[in-house]
Amino acid sequence: MSTDTLIADRLEIADLFARFVRLLDEKRWDDAGTVFTDDVAVHSPRGGELHGIDKVVDFMRQGEVEGQQALHTTTDLLVDIDGDQAAASAYSVVYYYRDGQAPHFTGGLRMTGTVARTPAGWRFREQRITPAWTREY
Repeated sequence: MSTDTLIADRLEIADLFARFVRLLDEKRWDDAGTVFTDDVAVHSPRGGELHGIDKVVDFMRQGEVEGQQALHTTTDLLVDIDGDQAAASAYSVVYYYRDGQAPHFTGGLRMTGTVARTPAGWRFREQRITPAWTREY
């Protein structure tokens, strides 16, 4: 793999993480296909094991809390590319708030998983969410 291709892939995967958390923050569930493969598997303490994009989207919709917003800050992305798939991980701090108010709940988590190159670009194929800490105000 050329250095240019490797750099382009890493940038696109970093962008994928940013697009994913923006999708969550903006509650754009209909855009899930821009970040997940159709056969995605998501593992989280709240959702358990979810298989398939439809189940993941249903879970995200059901998790909405009236009047509550979220803001994800994601950092420390690590990517290990192997052909058309890559192991990727990042940390995220999530602030939960109501419009115009300071956060009432904050949590830190680690996202790990596999991303795959698809005809439409890199997508999450498997994702594991592991909470690290929480703080309620």
